[in-house]
Amino acid sequence: MKERKERKLSGLFRKYLFSTMSIILTSFTFVGILLSLMVSAVWMNEKLDLLEENTKSITENTELVLQSEYMGTGRGTVLVICNSLYQASDVLDADFFVVNEKGEPVYCKHIIQNVGNLTGNCIVHDNYQIPDAVMEQLRNGEDFRDTGKLDGVFASNNFIVGCPLEVDGVFRGAVFGTMPSTNGLVKYVALIIRLFAYASIFAFLIDLVIVYVNVYRTTRPLRQMSKAAKQYANGDFSQRIFIDEKRRNKYPTEIDELAQAFNSMAQDLSALEMSRRSFVSNVSHELKTPMTTIGGFIDGILDGTIDEENEKKYLIIVSDEVKRLSRLVTAMLNMSRLEAGKMELKPSEFDLSKMLFTTLLSFEQMVENKRIDIEGLENLTEKRIVADKDLINQVVYNLVDNAVKFTPEGGCISLEVKEDSEKVIAKIRNTGRGIPESERETIFERFYKTDKSRSYDSKSAGVGLYLVKTIVEIHGGTVVCRSEEGEYTEFIFTLPKM
Repeated sequence: MKERKERKLSGLFRKYLFSTMSIILTSFTFVGILLSLMVSAVWMNEKLDLLEENTKSITENTELVLQSEYMGTGRGTVLVICNSLYQASDVLDADFFVVNEKGEPVYCKHIIQNVGNLTGNCIVHDNYQIPDAVMEQLRNGEDFRDTGKLDGVFASNNFIVGCPLEVDGVFRGAVFGTMPSTNGLVKYVALIIRLFAYASIFAFLIDLVIVYVNVYRTTRPLRQMSKAAKQYANGDFSQRIFIDEKRRNKYPTEIDELAQAFNSMAQDLSALEMSRRSFVSNVSHELKTPMTTIGGFIDGILDGTIDEENEKKYLIIVSDEVKRLSRLVTAMLNMSRLEAGKMELKPSEFDLSKMLFTTLLSFEQMVENKRIDIEGLENLTEKRIVADKDLINQVVYNLVDNAVKFTPEGGCISLEVKEDSEKVIAKIRNTGRGIPESERETIFERFYKTDKSRSYDSKSAGVGLYLVKTIVEIHGGTVVCRSEEGEYTEFIFTLPKM
């Protein structure tokens, strides 16, 4: 019931079905008209051929009669010729008559008086006068064949065939055969068209079924997409478009590609929605925690709960939380600008090794508290690049921050900066629990956090590595992650020298 309703309400389905059937119906109509014209032309040619064949036969017989001495020129000759004309006219439903050299009728089936050699009168053909141009053509030994009124000789269109009549090699006149050009044509064409109509109706019904099924199958993914899009608009991204993989592998179509792209889009939207919800939750948490801390300590100082001796201690904590909020807001603003393409690079030349060393110093207290060993500082040498210093500093800060944050107590962080002819390569490696292989491809996605419980990643909104990848790539560099679970995690990024 629901499926029938869906078919009924599918505007695209109706449009395709009606347009396709209209094209088929128009094609049948055109073929029918063309067929009727062709049938008419064939019928007319056949009638002319038949009329010409009989006219020639009558001409030969007439020549034999006129050449026979025993027939002479008397009444018997006329009767034999007129009788032959009568029989042929009756059989073919045509009109055959003989004219003299001047184009005047002398023999026909209607002659009843003044019988003589080529001089008889005919009450039906007395007013006929064959045009001189036609007689001249016949006089030259050429047959005449035409369809029309013969310059007004006939009142309506006729098939007209004329053959020269010669007796002992002398032109004595011509035999004409005529037949109304529409005589029997309408019935003949009507019969053909009727048979064609029956066949067309049968073919049309078969086409209707085939087109209906084909259009329904073709538009089914589109209907599913329309239904799924409405669910997506409501935040439900679970709907997927069915694709017949076996048929798709053999006969791929644009609709299949569209359905595949639609499913991929739904998958991406679903992942993005989950990331968005996770991000909202993370940001809410990250904003709420420092704001609660800041508000609590400020209120304690103001109402005297915190004594003057401890004010500086707690103000330092408030300052750290404010800086934490500032970094979060800055990261969000930078992410927004990068995605909008509004981030303008301000390149300058600087020492990447020095930046790495200076950034690590800012984490000195945390490094000491966790008793983390630092390796590779003694090998850092000047490696100069041309890039946006502030943005690259954010890359370095995020990677060092992650390394310090995820290195367990007593762990180790190693640093390395080297170069080749075209680029500078920086490596930041820390011991620790590592990153599972299943997550290494997604850690650079925005809002992604490797530890959903926040037990490790308790001060992250999930945008740090996304910004790292985006900033490095807009500088023409690359960034990759290598890790061994339970052993280490290493981030390697490259930047062009110039």
